[in-house]
Amino acid sequence: MLAEVLEALAVKPAGRYLDATFGRGGHAAAILARLGTAGRLLVMDQDPEAVASARERFGDDPRVVIVHANFARLEAVVAAQGWCGCLDGILLDLGVSSPQLDDPHRGFSFRHDGPLDMRMDTTAGESAAQWLARATEREIARVLREYGEERHARRIARAIVAARREAPIRTTARLAEVVAAAHPAWEAGRHPATRSFQALRIHVNRELEVLPEALVQAVRVLAPGGRLAVISFHSLEDRIVKRYLRRCARGEALPRGIPARESRRDLTLRLLGRARRPAAAEVAANPRARSAVLRVAERLPTGRPDEA
Repeated sequence: MLAEVLEALAVKPAGRYLDATFGRGGHAAAILARLGTAGRLLVMDQDPEAVASARERFGDDPRVVIVHANFARLEAVVAAQGWCGCLDGILLDLGVSSPQLDDPHRGFSFRHDGPLDMRMDTTAGESAAQWLARATEREIARVLREYGEERHARRIARAIVAARREAPIRTTARLAEVVAAAHPAWEAGRHPATRSFQALRIHVNRELEVLPEALVQAVRVLAPGGRLAVISFHSLEDRIVKRYLRRCARGEALPRGIPARESRRDLTLRLLGRARRPAAAEVAANPRARSAVLRVAERLPTGRPDEA
């Protein structure tokens, strides 16, 4: 949704922008193409490979600052640049990137056999294999049910625990095989392990836990009139984004998980249109884009983003 994102951010030549999920830099490159010499772009990513790609592509550009960090640290990263309350636009492109999915060594996909890792930041935390080796059947079932919306979570969790008694589940192929054998009803056109892999990835990376934190921080560091654009790829994260933006726009009580110290006045937004989805031509060229949802909001001048 490159064109839609650029339209949403309304990039100013001398503006300051944050791409908090660099990936492989498609959005960042397009933003830079619209910036003049006075413009600035801060890019973040928790994936060391994405950061390496950013440094290779844009490391010599004086307009670009590159930081290895999870977007849960968004405000601290922006503050280190002295840009709190000064950003004209922020992009959050959620979920896993195509390079991560396509690399067997990252362990995100059941379509390629490889180590069962699934960490977006390979320098921190435990892998999916490590977690599955120690989690209880009840914990596994909860993750599959809550993060994958998997109806057969208990049956699959039971099969995983039984399989690991025979041998550790260390590869994507082995996990996909265990899940497929345990799954009683496959959805047409969808691999039986799809929901389970999604759930484990979300859990390992704490995706739904850090998203509310990132949203609060993003709104706070925006300049008056600054815009926040968020692309979601599944209903769980889009629900968080939609509810948060709407509550800020309405001045309602903040959702659970949002720090109580955030006052309504400090989080005043105006929604810009309805949720947008990719055009048919983009979906035809890139089927992975079919579930993308873009939501955009603008910081109103009544807020005080420099106050915590």
